[in-house]
Amino acid sequence: MDPQSSEPAYLSIARQKQDQLNTLIPPEWRLPAHLIPSGMLSAADSVTKTREYGRINVVDVPRTCGLLTSKEIEITEKWDAKGLLQEAARGRLSAEEITTAFSKRAAVAHQLTRCLTEPLFASAIKRGKELDEHLKRTGKTVGPLHGLPVSVKDSFNVKGVDSSIGIAALAFKPAKENASLVDLLLSLGAIIIAKTNVPQTLGALDSCNNVFGRTLNPLNRQLTAGGSSGGEGVLVAMHGSMIGFGTDIGGSIRVPAMCNGIYGFKPSNGRVPYGGQESGQLDGKGRVSLQPVAGPLARSVDDLGTVMKEIVPRAELFGEDCIPGKWESETALKPLGDSRKFTVGMLRSDGLVEPLPPVAKVLDEVAQILRETEGIEVVEIPVPPIFKKCQGVAGRLMNVDGGGNMMDLLESTSEPLIPWLKGRMGRGKPIPVTKLYQLQAERSKIEKEMLKLWTSPDGTGDDNNNHERRIDAIICPVAPHPVPELDRYNAVGYTSSFVLLDYPAGSLPVRPFREPDLETGKEMTAQVLGSWDRKNRELWDEKTVDRRVYLDSPLSVQVVTPKLHDYDLFQAMQIIDRALRRDGGAASSKRGDSKL
Repeated sequence: MDPQSSEPAYLSIARQKQDQLNTLIPPEWRLPAHLIPSGMLSAADSVTKTREYGRINVVDVPRTCGLLTSKEIEITEKWDAKGLLQEAARGRLSAEEITTAFSKRAAVAHQLTRCLTEPLFASAIKRGKELDEHLKRTGKTVGPLHGLPVSVKDSFNVKGVDSSIGIAALAFKPAKENASLVDLLLSLGAIIIAKTNVPQTLGALDSCNNVFGRTLNPLNRQLTAGGSSGGEGVLVAMHGSMIGFGTDIGGSIRVPAMCNGIYGFKPSNGRVPYGGQESGQLDGKGRVSLQPVAGPLARSVDDLGTVMKEIVPRAELFGEDCIPGKWESETALKPLGDSRKFTVGMLRSDGLVEPLPPVAKVLDEVAQILRETEGIEVVEIPVPPIFKKCQGVAGRLMNVDGGGNMMDLLESTSEPLIPWLKGRMGRGKPIPVTKLYQLQAERSKIEKEMLKLWTSPDGTGDDNNNHERRIDAIICPVAPHPVPELDRYNAVGYTSSFVLLDYPAGSLPVRPFREPDLETGKEMTAQVLGSWDRKNRELWDEKTVDRRVYLDSPLSVQVVTPKLHDYDLFQAMQIIDRALRRDGGAASSKRGDSKL
């Protein structure tokens, strides 16, 4: 509490941060009031007053608002990452004009969704000019990502800029050095145009905090934008950044990708530098508990590959937490049409929470499309009994410290928990080291048992001839429900389990939710599996939700490969995505456009 006022200190800090943010958006980039939808509450109100948000799609506003020139619209929409890099390298587009176009579009996106925390427009445009001068002087690009406009989650440190992660106590404490990934991206020639919004504590799947407010889903403001990399998901979906970089410990890359109809890639540990971030936790926690990873979000699978191709081979030179790597297959997957088919395993449930009907339906559709695609074999995988233990072990490992340091930060400015965290988070006791040993031993047992997924024809492990890999990739839900309403995201086990196992996993949009998916008047009749499953069914029960809220929202699937088979995940996502788009079921016929 401020001794000079009865007002809690966090409120004053929040106002100062929002004022600072607003001054970093040039006046000429500001939307006229009539283009900002009604119900766009103040940042403070947006944390709690969610019922005033209408079912509004603002994806097209940057294109139609009149602030962007026709060339700026072309720059932000015409090319994929590889094409844009070619334009910059050949001098057909300057890095300065590319950066200006994306910065302006990011500014517009923020005014509609609150996706930004730290606009870096001035420094980004300055860097664009420097890249142009270098290219003109030497005839060479600075690096393979020369002029590529990217954004990063607020937790990544950028020297001289706050990493407040939506916590008032961390505001106005600029970072003294860059995160390892930031240094790597800059060395490659990329331009960082902004940092993006996250949930309070980084521990929720809806990006809402007391400092910057709630980030809104541009497809439908009644639905969550996801978290904890929600600002990244929104900014990329609205073409305000070419590639976004988030982090993932429970699904924080894949969930925002699912919610915004784009592509997310959670790599294995050690592939992308993670160090140099603000987490609000004690340093070193990730080394003994569950280690989060960093990875990209993009509007196409190819865009994911464009940046991973350059990051993975260089990661060990920048991140002390990285391993030597090459962007190539670990198993030399043969092309389609070869004698060995690309084999996909369908894992339809985690055994704890049954997918709601539209999610199960999309899995059926994807399986059928793949079965009809030459060179692909689809097999059904029974739920491994031990898979049900993943969510519980992952959850306990995430909370080994009892949350004391985070609660200290919040209490230092009298900052309350956001509504979703109330009752879910509090000050606990750190678990003793002997208990940590037991958890890690349980994790090892799960990892060993789950290896059988890959070495038998149906993933059961019953085949005695299990000396080779039989399944190339697994398809399963990202979540057991469609994109939910604000603060109603339910089961995290479908994503956190693959962090526990350290399997690379990606989110891939399939198609929009349509009228036939509503199944009006038809309820689920299968036996409830437990408390998580009961809670999940509230998102389909017509007594507790109007299913029409899901109309036109993106329906996605998750693709998974074994540990350290990151390039194989990229290949698998390419193969599956191309099959879906040939069938007309993909998110869009135009590079996975987030409009769905």
